[in-house]
Amino acid sequence: MTIAHISDLHVRRKGDLLHHMIHTGRELRRAVAVLNAASPRPAFVVATGDLVERGKPKEYKRLRAILADLALPVFLVPGNHDDRASLRAAFPHHTYLPRSGPLCYAVETRPLRMIALDTTTGRRGRGGEVDAERLAWLDRTLAAAPHVPTVIAMHHPPFDVGVAPVDTPPLAGRDDFARVVAAHAHVVRILCGHVHRFHGATVGGAPAFSVPSTAQQLVVEAADARPYRVRLEPPAVALHRWNGSAVVTGLVRTAETERLPPRSIMVA
Repeated sequence: MTIAHISDLHVRRKGDLLHHMIHTGRELRRAVAVLNAASPRPAFVVATGDLVERGKPKEYKRLRAILADLALPVFLVPGNHDDRASLRAAFPHHTYLPRSGPLCYAVETRPLRMIALDTTTGRRGRGGEVDAERLAWLDRTLAAAPHVPTVIAMHHPPFDVGVAPVDTPPLAGRDDFARVVAAHAHVVRILCGHVHRFHGATVGGAPAFSVPSTAQQLVVEAADARPYRVRLEPPAVALHRWNGSAVVTGLVRTAETERLPPRSIMVA
């Protein structure tokens, strides 16, 4: 079983460019084409947040139109650029989304199960949180299927990546999150976004990975630089394959280098 993983789509209204030069909708369409052609065919796609740039209804309308071409089921997880109410309103047919509160849910597939954990705070800003209520929900949901290998999908990574503008503030409650994960040995992977790069760590004994954006990538050379920089370089999707005993993770490019030259952009 394979789970396809995309993140940080930052879709804008048609005609609007991110940072005045990035065609995020076009890049998402390329990712959709790559996923539709993937072999072996993924069971589903999970998008771990920052689905749109400003959380506006017209952005979600465009996101929905692009994802309509995806020939795979897709599950949506909000990021700090998203708006829960607008996301719910734009995707009423996504009945797995709770109708109120944080957008936490479980996808009861086999042989691999997925739990989506909403780490957003309900207001715009870079920081995320996993409060006591969400941690209790996660603990109960993990305990409900203790013998099924499980992945957790979330937007904010529960680890530092070494880039101050992204690591500050850190995910609130991440130490308690790690303790919950450590209590459930069947957590085999933690899937994250937010940092626009492939990074890995171990959290509560489980491997955790952030993945590249489908649009623009973060510059990591200047760890304490403010404002941070993004770079136009080939985006990618991740494929997480369960081989019967472990999850094997790989990246697939969705655009060639000549299409996206490695040019840096300062971002306030």
